[in-house]
Amino acid sequence: MTARSALYVPGDVADKLAKALARGADELIVDLEDAVPQSGKEAARATVASWLGGLPAGGAGPRLWLRINPGEQGHEDLRAVAAPGLAGVCVAKAEDPADLAELDALLTGLEAERGIAEPLRLIPLLESGEALFRARELARAPRVVRLQLGEADLAADLGVTPSPDGRELLWARSQAVAASAAAKIEPPIAPVSTDFRDLDALRESTRALRRLGFWGRACIHPAQIPVVHEVFTPTEAETAKARDVLARYDEALATGSGVCLDAGGRLIDEAVVRSARRLLS
Repeated sequence: MTARSALYVPGDVADKLAKALARGADELIVDLEDAVPQSGKEAARATVASWLGGLPAGGAGPRLWLRINPGEQGHEDLRAVAAPGLAGVCVAKAEDPADLAELDALLTGLEAERGIAEPLRLIPLLESGEALFRARELARAPRVVRLQLGEADLAADLGVTPSPDGRELLWARSQAVAASAAAKIEPPIAPVSTDFRDLDALRESTRALRRLGFWGRACIHPAQIPVVHEVFTPTEAETAKARDVLARYDEALATGSGVCLDAGGRLIDEAVVRSARRLLS
């Protein structure tokens, strides 16, 4: 199932890690990068490794991702922490597909060494102008299952000051969506909102991001999770409409036609059907 929410959790705070599994997010992103000061990296790795080692094998709960530092420091993160139970790795400040190929090789060795049966997947974080222009290449790199924008770093790199509706980052957002579609990977999850107190604004911006083609959103606070789930959980009316579209289309195909009309008299063709299938999935 595509994740509706992914909650960031600092990797250096054992108490927050202990509580994170019960916060209700579909996924957790355990952060060894921005959330951890340089002086605390080694201790954070030990904290996360201990936490992962204490989780029940095959237990139900959110999928677990590890956000690693860029470059060799990220390799050190993985050597210290990679273990069964992780879904994969969020690669901070990804820019070069060759770096992802190196991570692929490292992970292949760690999986064999540590008995990790399910291959660890990669999510490149696009946080610079260079990353945006190489988004298609990054999306096609080994193990990549989706892209994600890191808009705070991206805005700083581009020199833009986003307004509340984020229009200054519209091209970047659409670039991530289009690169994902071109590579036939999962749609990206939407970037975080740093204002976790204004939930009405969060709902409005999340709806806009869904219309742009994002499915799911990263969160920095548990209070954001119910709102994000509300937006990205199809309503009964939406699912009923999608099922009706598929039924009408199947009936049309059975009579030798590739098009038909929906309940409101609008044209249904294969493109409309693809959207209905995505919603129901």
